[in-house]
Amino acid sequence: MEPGGGRQDKLGAPRLELDQLLSQLVDRAQDVMDVQSRLHGLLRANRLVMGQLGLDAVLRRIVEAACELVEAPYGALGVIAPSGEELEAFVHVGFDDPTVDAIGHLPEGKGLLGVLIEEPHPVRVSDLRGHPRSVGFPEHHPPMKAFLGVPVPVRDEVYGNLYLTRADDRPFTEQDEELVLALAITAGVAIENARLFADAKHRQAWLQASTDVTRKLLTEAGEGHLSEIAKTVGGLAEADIVTVVLATRDDQLEVAVAEGRDAQLLEGMTYSRDGTASGDVLRTGEPICIEEAADPEHGIITLAERVDVGPVMVLPLMGTERVRGTLVVGRARGRRPFSAAETEMAAQFANHAALALELAETRADQQRMLLLDDRARIARDLHDHVIQQLFASGLTVQGVIARLGDDVAVARLEEVIAGLDDAIRQIRSSIFQLRLQESAGLRATVLAVVSDVRDSLGFDPEVRFSGPVDSVADASLAEDVAAVVREALTNVARHARATTASLGVSAANGRLEVAVEDDGRGLGESARRSGLVNLRWRAEERNGELVVGAGIGGRGLSLLWAVPLS
Repeated sequence: MEPGGGRQDKLGAPRLELDQLLSQLVDRAQDVMDVQSRLHGLLRANRLVMGQLGLDAVLRRIVEAACELVEAPYGALGVIAPSGEELEAFVHVGFDDPTVDAIGHLPEGKGLLGVLIEEPHPVRVSDLRGHPRSVGFPEHHPPMKAFLGVPVPVRDEVYGNLYLTRADDRPFTEQDEELVLALAITAGVAIENARLFADAKHRQAWLQASTDVTRKLLTEAGEGHLSEIAKTVGGLAEADIVTVVLATRDDQLEVAVAEGRDAQLLEGMTYSRDGTASGDVLRTGEPICIEEAADPEHGIITLAERVDVGPVMVLPLMGTERVRGTLVVGRARGRRPFSAAETEMAAQFANHAALALELAETRADQQRMLLLDDRARIARDLHDHVIQQLFASGLTVQGVIARLGDDVAVARLEEVIAGLDDAIRQIRSSIFQLRLQESAGLRATVLAVVSDVRDSLGFDPEVRFSGPVDSVADASLAEDVAAVVREALTNVARHARATTASLGVSAANGRLEVAVEDDGRGLGESARRSGLVNLRWRAEERNGELVVGAGIGGRGLSLLWAVPLS
């Protein structure tokens, strides 16, 4: 043994331990740096996610942040449908447009993706192709191997699931899973904020629309108010079809207005209220929201018999004393159901619109009463002053004729007397019509309708009465005649582009006839005939007929509605 050899052995062992310790410290420092780096990445991802308010942008930013956080080239967020059994949306990153087009149909939540829907717990797989629930990939799908899926909670429910994949041999680690779980919690808060922001904007839009419609109903006279309400609801609710259903006589319901897809198949349709959702809403005054129109649980959705709809909400038009009608709002089959918030906002709008309609009608009634009072005063003045003066002038002229011997002068004065007599007859006829406005007869009813529609027409239609129309028409017949006149003149105002129109109501030979003519463009090529169908139905209900032909001077449209008088 050489001198000093033992000392070298003693010094070599501590040096070896020191090297190992230094190596461990370096490894731990590297781990700490990796952890810090990943924590910084998580914080950066949280900031990215929380920096958006639009829901679509938030969902995409969540997926992008998750992919960046764990170095995953492919990621997606599947939004779970209300049924809880499938995905209603699938937001993905890492695929270019040609690849997406080549793959075709997006995932619906089957196979391995369905595991997280059934059991909302993290799923981490080193090779998803070997998982028992894997169903493989469609053609043109890029290769994938490692898989990590975590649920995204929003309050007390699972909103959706985050899916991350890698194509290489690197598996996802437990640390990756913890980081993505932490990000998912932040994502849930961001999604909730985005939903609240979207709801706030939507509520603001409904409130603004309610204000606009109310102002329009109270300031603009004429027809079309129900159509305006239906169009507004259809736009805000993203609906495909909206109908306004009103109660009629004999416990029937009528589709007064239809707006949207296949509206011509619905407008003017009448049916019994028994067993229908509209009938239930008219009775209870409570809105109904239905996920599938074919589901009979909430009553029959009659529009579903003619139009292919799925989600439907039936809203009451609530007046101060009664439910005036219902708004039936539908989306096409396969579209997402109406949410509770959408139903609430639409119901509030419907209530405001119904009250505005009631106020508008009350104001119109007040204006009509003022007009009737004014007409009564004019009638009295014409009778008490103008006719008496004309009659006195006629007597004076007759006295002068008796003392004249000039045949030419006598003939001219007799023409003057004839003119005075004719003026007196015309004034008496005008007085008769003015005073009829104060009665509840058929003449007064028809003239009131003409007055209502006049602003829509843009001109005064010629109105003629013949025969004892007031004495032969009871309240029920007067109601039908008013509906016929309103429908006919409204059609002229909306579609005919006419410059003149005439209306005649006559009672003779046991028959009541309503004749309307205009010089417009006629029926044209439009397939919408719901108004004529309604008029024909009213005639046939009374064993009468509806005859349609050419209008004034061979132009426009002539309409003859005739029923027998019992």
